[in-house]
Amino acid sequence: MVIALSSSTLERLPAGVTRPTYSRSDLSAGILHFGVGNFHRAHQAVYLDLLMSLGKAHDWAIVGAGVRPSDAAMRDALAAQDWLTTLVELGGDPASARVIGPMIDFIPVDDRDRLIATLAAPEIRIVSLTITEGGYFLDSATGRFDARHPEIVADAARPDDPRTVFGLILKGLRARRAAGLPPFTVMSCDNIPGNGEVTRQTLAGLAALSDPVLADWIEAEVAFPNGMVDRITPATTDRERRALETDFGLHDNWPVFCEPYKQWVLEDHFPLGRPPFEAVGVTFVDHVAPWELMKIRILNGGHAAIAYPAALMGIHFVHDAMADPLIAAFLEKLELTEIVPIVPPVPGTDLVAYFHLVAERFANPEVGDTIPRLCQDGSNRQPKFIIPSTRDRLAAGLDVDGLALVSALWCRYCAGTDDAGRPIPPNDEAAARLKTLALEARETPAAFLVGLDDIFGDVGSSPRFGERFARHLRDLWARGAKAVLTDYVGDR
Repeated sequence: MVIALSSSTLERLPAGVTRPTYSRSDLSAGILHFGVGNFHRAHQAVYLDLLMSLGKAHDWAIVGAGVRPSDAAMRDALAAQDWLTTLVELGGDPASARVIGPMIDFIPVDDRDRLIATLAAPEIRIVSLTITEGGYFLDSATGRFDARHPEIVADAARPDDPRTVFGLILKGLRARRAAGLPPFTVMSCDNIPGNGEVTRQTLAGLAALSDPVLADWIEAEVAFPNGMVDRITPATTDRERRALETDFGLHDNWPVFCEPYKQWVLEDHFPLGRPPFEAVGVTFVDHVAPWELMKIRILNGGHAAIAYPAALMGIHFVHDAMADPLIAAFLEKLELTEIVPIVPPVPGTDLVAYFHLVAERFANPEVGDTIPRLCQDGSNRQPKFIIPSTRDRLAAGLDVDGLALVSALWCRYCAGTDDAGRPIPPNDEAAARLKTLALEARETPAAFLVGLDDIFGDVGSSPRFGERFARHLRDLWARGAKAVLTDYVGDR
């Protein structure tokens, strides 16, 4: 018999499923979180669940919030099971399932009055974010706040009727200031270099467009700790739902399957207090940048590197890509010759060993992460995960043959078909623009770099990079990804 997850079934969960050891009725809100997706529930929510199981942080429960249609779908799924989530950690022996319960509410997407009132409530001391790399309104070429983005322009014109996460946060901060309350801490949990600083730029930048005094107050009073977050967490499909029912006898509308590994390195800048995360493995440091750069360049850059050749070769799962000797060898050569050598030292960390750990995690066959997930949103991921490494090597006078190949693979992928001629569904907000330029680049490779100057910036105008990019792209069209990777790997 399959049991449907809810508060009423917690006492009779199937054997092998762990339930919260704390009373959820004793929890009270302390955090409002925008972007309740799989990663948030596999990461921040798990750390809170561990703390609550130790009898700590019961006044730091989570209230969910969002602004997109996908947020509404997640809310509906979780509401039906009283905000509970089943977490399955894959790769252990045996696999384990546990129900976690640190979320106690989720504000409806269209109830903006309630959202602002919650943001203004004194018990909310942290507002956290997992809104993806593309959610921060950055100019891809500069990495700075893009005040010309249409959604930003609209929120600046209607500060009392905001539609973005940042506009809503601003309205909440205005309400707190008017009530004489100190501001909450704003904590980004997204994979962006200097994510706290980026969040500050976007929030203060939006405020300055309509209320410069508020912008100055934000700069002076609001805390934005930087942090590095890490846990491979695939999207949930019917495959995961069926596996939970088959293996554990439990139905969850939106379970989370993830790898056992997790890491969180965080700057300790929380004026209104914080949960004692250090008790459950979070590392607090004065400056998180070394860990952040390591993870973004080596892990996220590695994901971006294998995504597009695997897609062009018709591979669906990440572990199958890593089982392909050619893709595994491509990743290893790229990382050890071009990426790892320009990553600055990280205290207490062997960067080569870190890469090998990353490669082992990619190869975990139990996780079921997919190549389409890694390929999505490339126009936001490439300028954060790949192009900065290219820029650093060019500045140092070093070769960029492998990194130029990664960019050429992305361009070839954007053309919309794999090497067997099968269509690739668009999965980027800029998909139409990318496809047009990628098809033009088949005959004129520089068209992709020139047309995406906002993404490539000065890297796109480098003769050394342009020559290698053009050579690889022509070769990819003529002979396919497998042959091009074979030549690249053979040179190691």
